[in-house]
This record gives sequence, structure tokens and C-alpha cells, in this order.
Amino acid sequence: MSSTAERPWLKHYPARIAADIEVADDANLAQLLEEAFANYADRVAFHCSGTDLTYRELDRLSMAFAVHLARHGFKRGDRFALMMPNVLQYPIALMGCLRLGLTVVNCNPLYTERELEHQLRDSGAKGIVVIENFASVLAEVIERTEVKHVVVTGLGDRLSWWKGPGLNFLVRHVAKLVPEFRFAAAIRFNAALADGAGGRIEREALTGDDIAFLQYTGGTTGVSKGAILTHRNIVANVMQARSWLFGFQDGARDECVIAALPLYHIFALTACTFVYVTIGAKVVLITNPRDVPAFVRTLARHRFTVVPGVNTLFTALLNHEDFPKLDFSALRYGLGGGMAVQRATAEDWLRVTGKPLIEAYGLTETSPAATINPITNAAYNGSIGLPISSTEVRLRRDDGSFIALDDHESTGEICVRGPQVMQGYYRRPDETAKVLDGQGWLATGDIGRMDGDGFFYIVDRKKDMILVSGFNVYPNEIEGVIAMHPDVLEVAAVGVPDDKSGEVVKVFVVRKDPALTGPQVLAHCREGLTGYKVPKYVEFRNELPKSNVGKILRRELRDEEIRRREAP
Repeated sequence: MSSTAERPWLKHYPARIAADIEVADDANLAQLLEEAFANYADRVAFHCSGTDLTYRELDRLSMAFAVHLARHGFKRGDRFALMMPNVLQYPIALMGCLRLGLTVVNCNPLYTERELEHQLRDSGAKGIVVIENFASVLAEVIERTEVKHVVVTGLGDRLSWWKGPGLNFLVRHVAKLVPEFRFAAAIRFNAALADGAGGRIEREALTGDDIAFLQYTGGTTGVSKGAILTHRNIVANVMQARSWLFGFQDGARDECVIAALPLYHIFALTACTFVYVTIGAKVVLITNPRDVPAFVRTLARHRFTVVPGVNTLFTALLNHEDFPKLDFSALRYGLGGGMAVQRATAEDWLRVTGKPLIEAYGLTETSPAATINPITNAAYNGSIGLPISSTEVRLRRDDGSFIALDDHESTGEICVRGPQVMQGYYRRPDETAKVLDGQGWLATGDIGRMDGDGFFYIVDRKKDMILVSGFNVYPNEIEGVIAMHPDVLEVAAVGVPDDKSGEVVKVFVVRKDPALTGPQVLAHCREGLTGYKVPKYVEFRNELPKSNVGKILRRELRDEEIRRREAP
């Protein structure tokens, strides 16, 4: 790749971190997974609700699922949807699909009919595994999609059935166990495994160019789009992350990662699944992280080493009375992404756990990791870290020119180039052209700056910027200041129309102390913000709208405010 002069951050890489990684032309996830199955057969791969699944069992069950799909006509390149929360059925189905060479289409179980229909139709998915709690949504739209094969599962499907003669019983009695979902053909997950038990597939040779995922964006900028992520994209990001997190250490590690983020989201898909499975780690699945007391009780039963999450998840844990009582002796770090890690949260995490909360940055379109802070950084520095191995990051002006690498004052749109960058948006050449140029640079839509050591800092999203009397105001800065108030639990800042200033700042606050008042919030802001950045309005809420991974949705708050103001 480019030289150190063109990648100044390399001078500040921690020891043992590779500047570049090499990805073979035939690199694929099926091969990586099968190597893990063989190397770590007796280790626990996944744990959920008191049940362990070893790598040997994961090998056998994922192969059984692949055989079942092959018997129903699925072949390399077909799209197959997964619509489940964090349950053991998800990694089994995921890895079965990848071993068969299918393209996985992850679906949020909480999708509305409109959202699910769009994603199934757009991707052309021919089959789906759906959790029965939300199968009624699928039933309403399935006739308008290409889905012909439905596998239904539930939280009550027990691993014990997957390990013994109960499978044969299920095959004989499957008709009694499948609820009426108005599907043309539906089969229970257990019965699908029984159907494929003992069989093997003859997989066509996969290459790095085969599409592993059509991973759909959240749709916050319009219609949800499927990012084309190839096997090479994901394998590259796994290698990049492993190099960063573990240096050149190969082989098994005694790691236990807590997967509270949904595996159908790109952050957990790579960070909690592929990175850690390929080193023989145990992945503890948290099905409902919103149940914080149960979440903390689960943490108490494991010697966890890594906790990936978003800022709101860490805040929720830190505010639970039993969290500080946990044993953090095995913990190496918390890994924050998806939204900005706030200083107050990072400092509280370090104080309570004694371990750093490391901020990383990426997008669905980058598989997702692009930058990570060194895991040795105990002190919060406010940055998203350094570009990871084989990754270039530049700042681009509105006129398309790049800001010089020695300019540490100017801000511009963060652009990323590397082997983890998507191939484009599925069937959306117009949308692809807006973000991906002919030289491989992906425009992220985030505004940032770079310091003299090559650390990048997010200023904010382009579309979230607030223009107050001609001055740029960035919500992240305001939220970071307000979050430092000891009586504030969560905060979101948005721009609202104003006849005098064009826009002014309004903040939505969730209080720790119900006695906190608006004037107290504003007085706190005046201590840390220049006048035009101080909010004009403060509204208290019991909760803030969040995405499926816990990211606060400013756009919903802004749109709600605009509708309220426009109402007669």
C-alpha cells in the first residue's frame, strides 16, 4: 500500500500491529469457520440462556442446516434471510448458509411489514428463518416476495432436541408442531436440522468475490439499501481486527465476548461473531439487553474479557446498582462503536471496571471497522482512533479535493479506502455513485479532522449539523457537555427552525434525578459552550428513540419537532 508519509498514523501503531494484511483471492468465510470447527472442537462457541454450544456441535448442526437447504434446492449465490434476535439458532443458520455459499440477508425481527417487504423484495431472498414471535409480520407480506421456503423457530426450541434422538421424533410429528402462519410451506427449525442430520454438502468452490451478505443500512437517509459485502470484504475486516486486537498472536485464546448487540447488525456480526469465533472464543448471547437486571446477572456468571456496545448500553450498565459488584479481573476492555462514546461514560467505565472503554469507528459499508483506538489507551481521548491495517482515511472538501495530511485544523468529510469497503449498493448504481468513487474512496457522510499523530475525530454527521446564524453547531459537542452533568442519563441535540437564527438548538434529556430543571441544564451548558451553541430549548423525556443497536435517533426527534410546529 501507500508509504508511511501517506499514512502518518503508522508511526503511532502499537507494537506487533501489522501495517498491512494480505487476503487471498479464494479467501472465504466458510473456510475460516471450518478451520475454527476443527481447531477448537471441544471449546464452547456460543452460550445462551444457560445452554452451551461447542464448536463441534456448531460444525454438525450448521452442516445439517446446509444439507437441509441444499435438499430444498438452494445453491451458491441464492439469497437467504435471517430474522432472529440473539439466540443459538442464529449462528447455526448463519454458518449453514455461508457453508452452502448462500448470500445472507439479515433482517431486524422488529421490522414493520413495509420494512420487511422492501428488504425481501429488494434482495430477492428465496428463503427465511424467522422467530415465531414475529412470524405474523412475514405472513402479511410473503405473497408479495420471492420467499418460498420458511423455517420457523422460537425461544422454546431446546438444544437438547438438537443433540439426540428427539430429532427423529420431530421429523415424524412435524405437522403437529408447525403453527398456522398462512405460509405455503413452513418447517420448524428442529425438523430442518433433523432433515439434514448426518448428511454432507458438495459445496461449489467459493472465491473472495462471492457475496457473503446483502447488509441493509438503517434507511435513515431514505430507502434502505443493501450494501454488497463479499467474502473478501468480511475476511479482510476479520484479519484487520484480529491484528489490531491481538497483534501477531495466532491460535486459540481464552476470550469470552459478550454479544449484547444483535448479531444481525454489522457491528456484532463481525466483532462478536467472526473475529472471536476464528480464535476459538466463547460468545455469550444476550437476547434482551434492555432487561438490564437479567443482563447483569448473566455477566456475573461468566469471566468475560470483552464487552462491545454502544454508549447507551454502557450507560445502562453503569447505572445499575449491581454492575459495580461484578468481577472485572478478566475484562480487557469495552469496545464502543455505532455512536460517539461520551467522555462521561468512558471515564465512569474506567473508574468502575478499571479497564478502558475503547472507541472504534466504522459503517455497514466498511464491514464495519475502519478505525480503532489502541487498546492500551486507558484515558479517553475523544477520538475514533487510528486507521486499521491496510486502510487509508482522508478528509475531503465539498469541492472534492482532499485536505493535506499535514493540515490538522481543517475539517472535511471522512473518506475510507481499503479491502473492507463494500462493492456498492445492491441494484442501486445511482446511490453507489454518490458514495463510492472510481478510486475506491467511500464517502462516509461524517465530518472529521485528523491530529498530528494520525488520530481521527468525528465532528458530526453532515446531515445532523445545525446552522445557527451562519455558525456550524455539532450535536456531538453539545451532547458531550450535557452528558457530563451528574443528573443526566441520556441526551440528544437537534436543530429546530427559528425565525431569527435560521435554526437553534433543542435538547431532549432523560434525567437521573427527577428534580433536574431546564435552567440548571442551560446553566451547565453556559459553563462549557460558547453562546450560540447553548440550547434554546430543553425538553425532558422518559426515554429517547433508539435504533435496534441502541443508537439514539436524532432524526426522529427532529422530524417530530417539525411536525409539531407545523401542526395547525
